[in-house]
Amino acid sequence: MGRRPDGSLERDILRILWGHGGALLPGEINDRLDRGLAYTSIATVLTRLLDKGHVAREPRGRAFAYRATATEAEFTARRVNDLIAASSDRVGVLSAFIGTLNTDESKAIRELLDDALTDTLDDTERDR
Repeated sequence: MGRRPDGSLERDILRILWGHGGALLPGEINDRLDRGLAYTSIATVLTRLLDKGHVAREPRGRAFAYRATATEAEFTARRVNDLIAASSDRVGVLSAFIGTLNTDESKAIRELLDDALTDTLDDTERDR
């Protein structure tokens, strides 16, 4: 069996949790992965995800069930923000990113920014 790329099992486990929408036991996650991994491998990755704050756990019988602490969109947005924040040229990164967007994505970004600006202006008016 070949080596998986770093973080791929974490992402696969998170995808299962996002798709389920609730808490799952490590064995249930392992069954859905259908890779024949050891229960302890899944438990170890879940512990790492717990330490990173990506999952929370709750007691279920004699074990713990795990659920994602953020939606996939929220998780990805945090990762993108972390990458942008790590750059010494944030505007350059944003400009390069925007250059990779297709027409529909550019339109969606424009609409989201317009909505955010409108919300900010509405908040400013209410504060007066």
